Amino acid sequence: MNMMERLGILTLHRLSSETAHNIGLRALRSGLVPMSGCVTSDRLRTRVAGLDLPNPVGLAAGFDKNAEAVQPLSRAGFGFLEVGAATPRPQPGNARPRSFRLPEDRAVINRYGFNNDGAEVIAERLDKAPTEIPRGLNLGANKDSTDRPGDFARVLEATAAHIDFATVNVSSPNTEKLRDLQGAEALSALLRGVMEANTRGLPILLKIAPDLDLSALKEIAQVAEETGVAAIIATNTTLSRDGLQSVHRGETGGLSGVPLFAPSTRILAHLSTMTDLPLIGVGGIASAADAYAKIRAGASAVQLYTALIYGGLSLAAEIARGLDDLLATDGFAHVSDAVGTDRERWLG
Repeated sequence: MNMMERLGILTLHRLSSETAHNIGLRALRSGLVPMSGCVTSDRLRTRVAGLDLPNPVGLAAGFDKNAEAVQPLSRAGFGFLEVGAATPRPQPGNARPRSFRLPEDRAVINRYGFNNDGAEVIAERLDKAPTEIPRGLNLGANKDSTDRPGDFARVLEATAAHIDFATVNVSSPNTEKLRDLQGAEALSALLRGVMEANTRGLPILLKIAPDLDLSALKEIAQVAEETGVAAIIATNTTLSRDGLQSVHRGETGGLSGVPLFAPSTRILAHLSTMTDLPLIGVGGIASAADAYAKIRAGASAVQLYTALIYGGLSLAAEIARGLDDLLATDGFAHVSDAVGTDRERWLG
């Protein structure tokens, strides 16, 4: 992080979390944020869930909900992007304030509630913003929908022509009863509906919560395999508040950031023993060492978001380059060779 980026972050942190984020997106769209460009190497270049990635470090959903800054983000050093979540109809989300920085914990609590401009508007923006790296869309359901499983299929139908993959998000804690769709029967029906709507044959990913017991995790893995899911993203935000220090620790919503690293990595490692599907590790990644730990716990690729709030957008390229160095130091010729090599550490 250079001095200008550090000053920018300090200035933005004087504002509310959501206001600062919106200003950051505007700065990206205006070209005011220097971009690192593509980061790749023979070690980092990989194929995951049918997607050719220049490196395995991706941007998680939620940073660019409405696909407003896809092109500049694609030049920030990421190997792939995920925008959204999108719902069939626009919706405002939950009342403000709904996002809180927890600087003492290097974390964030949010309860946005799938605020977005709707699938059609997002599809139009994606159509006008071609990228050289794969980009996907996180699929969601409207809060007032009477057919939430059907909403996922409708978003896919509206956007499929403009994305390289889609993620079924049944793990956000901020839409009432959405996580109920992680049950085996409901999840199977939902995913089969999405697969029927997937006429373009896109890789369909599934994003799960960290607040699952091993029995539920095994059921989800089985359903994912049976329905043709291409990869599982582990994990979304948590409802846990263990060990937090910030004055905002009591806010409702999903917790992301450093406190999520260990529990999400444990879920990832256990999941890697239950399925041969590729896994994408998310939760608490703030350094190349964190990304490497996720990979060695069983992830074929990783995603980050919250760390960018504290470390700046240059962190993406920094993590990708640092990951390359760590792989080289340990003698791995390719990132795929490191996947799962330290899984046992997390299975206790």
